[in-house]
Amino acid sequence: METVTKRTTGWVVMEALRGYGVDTVFGIPGTHNLEFYRPLPALGIRPVTTRHEQGAGYGADGWSLQTGMPGVVVTTSGPGLLNALSAAGTAYCESRPMIILSPGPARGSEFADVGTLHETKDQLAAASAVVEWGRRVMSAAEAVTAVHDAFALFATGRPRPVYIEVPLDLLEQEAEGITPDDLAARAFPPAAAPSDDAVTEAARLLNAASDPVILAGGGSRRAGAALRAVAERLGAPVVTTANAKGVLDENHPLSLGANLRLAAARDRARDADVLLVVGSKLGEAELWVDRLDARGTVIRIDLLPSQIDKNQKADVGIVGDSAASLSALLTALGDGPARTGARVAETLDAVRAEVHELSPVNAALAEVIASTLPADAIVATDSSQIAYWGLMNVLRVAKPNSMPYMATYATLGYALPAALGARLGDPGRPVFAVTGDGALMFSMQEMITVVEQRLDVTVIVVDNGGYAEIRQNEADAGIAPIGVDLVQPDWAALGTAFGGTGRHVSSAGELTAAVQQAQTAGGLQVIHLDQSTFAL
Repeated sequence: METVTKRTTGWVVMEALRGYGVDTVFGIPGTHNLEFYRPLPALGIRPVTTRHEQGAGYGADGWSLQTGMPGVVVTTSGPGLLNALSAAGTAYCESRPMIILSPGPARGSEFADVGTLHETKDQLAAASAVVEWGRRVMSAAEAVTAVHDAFALFATGRPRPVYIEVPLDLLEQEAEGITPDDLAARAFPPAAAPSDDAVTEAARLLNAASDPVILAGGGSRRAGAALRAVAERLGAPVVTTANAKGVLDENHPLSLGANLRLAAARDRARDADVLLVVGSKLGEAELWVDRLDARGTVIRIDLLPSQIDKNQKADVGIVGDSAASLSALLTALGDGPARTGARVAETLDAVRAEVHELSPVNAALAEVIASTLPADAIVATDSSQIAYWGLMNVLRVAKPNSMPYMATYATLGYALPAALGARLGDPGRPVFAVTGDGALMFSMQEMITVVEQRLDVTVIVVDNGGYAEIRQNEADAGIAPIGVDLVQPDWAALGTAFGGTGRHVSSAGELTAAVQQAQTAGGLQVIHLDQSTFAL
């Protein structure tokens, strides 16, 4: 059967998205959202049908991190939308671009409470409470304008998710009066240039510094080249948040890695005589302490004035795009003698000792896993111990967004769908999901999406028997284990049942062989590692 061409409001919304380069959308077709799906083949947009809308959101986020485009999620009304809002919360907290499209009640039937399918008290309010902005459009022209406004936000403001609700009757109505010019992608002005006075003062302070340090957050991810140039000009070590991991190649001699949460690296930033903070709110979730409380002079670069003094007062605030601001700063620094004494190796040794002291098993296991992975791998993970007690600190990556993660929202179930999205976004790189058994249970159904989409994704599930972190929290609070010791499936058999290949490993040698076999074979590969029996 061939799809009937019908240029509805849903069609022109998708056409507007395609004009900006979006060629992949994530979601689940439903009774009410079919007009979002009708134009996809004609427009050359790939639909990725996940098995849960939360997986669609995390898949879209993983895709977005690799492509630089906003992830697009198509839900149905009511339960479909509400299922996706955890992913929207993730995108909001981590400042990532996302567009969620959903039908809503027909015009005039809002708050009717008459028992229509998927009826929800106020789904616009529910979504708006989570995203940067939510909008219920009342015409095809408004719907197209909402798409343009979303891209304006992503281009000129802090990238965060938006929600566009199209009333069901409007979604299915043929769009009239929408011209090619209306749909054409718009060019947006660059963010305001940073203040010359602020840049000049920052350069003066940095040139006079004896021990400068750079702290890079998620807002620096598109400024890697400029960040590296400033660091090399100053001879300044660079420590990053988890969201900025890899913005400076972690093999670079000035890289302190994404170790801001560890005292050895955090104290290095705190004690600098001049600290340059780029694109970070310096929040507790990234610091693992309430505040940094820097002792020296603080220079902050951020896109928004509201962030300049957040959680840490700045002596000099530079408001502007991070890449443009760093480039201006580099020019203002001028030429200067190369500096030495950054003490990077010394700090990294202290970081490694701290990692092994805080969680010996996870640190050692992470080093084993990291040693088996290809150098250019994308490694998505979860709020699992193997991530925050291990891989985040020991795995060195060369590019930003190589370890999709969500340090602030700290959700479970992210790794697998984010990995499949990352593979779609960058099919030239090997992709892994490394996650705990408890986290994988939240999204294991997306294994079948990997198979259906014919993707090569290897899942390494580190099985510690349940929710080990919460088990320890209970013990620390004087509570005997309650609800944390979980029955495990046969993970390898489960991978095979989903149409992939499953393996159990019990030693570093077996893990290395399993990873090599997985990369050779392709498709869905599931490697189960029982932490209690694994020989370190």
